[in-house]
Amino acid sequence: MTADFFIIFFVARYLRSTVKNTEYFEVWNKRLTWAMYGSIAMIVVQATVHSAHTITMVVGGAALLGLVYILYTKPEFKHAKSVWVALAPYILVSVFTNLIKFILPSLYESWGSFLDTLEGFAIIWGIGVWIVTIRQRKELEKERKKVEEEQANNKVVTAMKAELEVQVAERTAELTKQKEELEHALEELKATQTQLIQSEKMASLGELTAGIAHEIQNPLNFVNNFSEVNIELIEELKVDGKKLTTEEKEDLMSDITQNLEKISYHGKRADAIVKSMLQHSRRNTGQKELTDINALSDEYLRLSYHGLRAKDKTFNAEFKTDFDDSIEKIEVVPQDVGRVLLNLFNNAFYAVSDKKKAAGENYKPIVSLTTKKINGAIEIKVSDNGNGVPQNIVDKIFQPFFTTKPTGQGTGLGLSLSYDIIKSHGGEIKIETKENEGTTFIVQLPA
Repeated sequence: MTADFFIIFFVARYLRSTVKNTEYFEVWNKRLTWAMYGSIAMIVVQATVHSAHTITMVVGGAALLGLVYILYTKPEFKHAKSVWVALAPYILVSVFTNLIKFILPSLYESWGSFLDTLEGFAIIWGIGVWIVTIRQRKELEKERKKVEEEQANNKVVTAMKAELEVQVAERTAELTKQKEELEHALEELKATQTQLIQSEKMASLGELTAGIAHEIQNPLNFVNNFSEVNIELIEELKVDGKKLTTEEKEDLMSDITQNLEKISYHGKRADAIVKSMLQHSRRNTGQKELTDINALSDEYLRLSYHGLRAKDKTFNAEFKTDFDDSIEKIEVVPQDVGRVLLNLFNNAFYAVSDKKKAAGENYKPIVSLTTKKINGAIEIKVSDNGNGVPQNIVDKIFQPFFTTKPTGQGTGLGLSLSYDIIKSHGGEIKIETKENEGTTFIVQLPA
């Protein structure tokens, strides 16, 4: 029957499409293609050669049975067994009908129309199952593509993840190396900073020592001079003692006594300076002591001035003091506060000296020191009439390593260390300045 070969054509075509993207395609492509061409040829033969009807019917039945055999025996078509569900009713009806037609022709004459009807229903059944199968196959194909896309995406994600892990590992290694370099640089910076701080301290110590030497030299000069005068007076008394009147002897003895008093006074003054030097040059324990701020400020002002004078004989400046006598002793670390004051005084004298070089004789350099007790705090003001600090760098003045002095004349740590010292005492240090008019540093310490 013609329907057999149509069924064979579509089933062969379907099976060919199922193996199209598999490893079985090369084996079955030709076979199924020949089956399709053969079914078309048999359809043409059935339509044109009526005498070959019986032969084509047998060939068609055999071909259908061959397809069933293939579906059930070949593993490459195991997913296409749903075709059997579509073909089974038709094959059964077709085989039964052909058997009745050849074996019992009389029975076929009476039941032929019924068998043809069954064959029609079998064909409808097959078409319906075929449509459902095709639809399911499309859905399965969509699912397969979706799974493939997900797998492809997973591969991409896995590849990206692996690449990111490599990048993270490389970046981590790079950051670790940078960290090590930064730690090494930080260690070098700390060592350099320590050296610079030590240099700053040594520079301050040098200026302090020069000032102390000058302070000691003055009383020593008095001691030496009055000692020489006394020696001369005593020699005079020995030589001319018998010739001198009682009144003249008393005058000589009075002069010797006065000279001895002056020697004692200046000797004690030198002793006080030495003791002060030892106190301020000894190892800083960081322990706070009751300290007279007025005396400490006055002492370091003079030491700063004489220290600068010792370095530069042409340097000269007037300094004024105004102390609040109501200020009582306060607890500070005298060596640290003294270092702050020395730095402020040195800066002030440097500022007026620098302006003096540019302004000439018409300019009178003045540095002022004022102390005052205000609202439970001790205020120390160090003022100068130098060039002042430009407004664009005022905010940087307390930053480490920032300096307005020429290269080689300052480390830039003086004010930074001063700021830290005053903060550690619970105080404040501020600056007030006007360009070309002068600068005032204000130190406030809790009373």
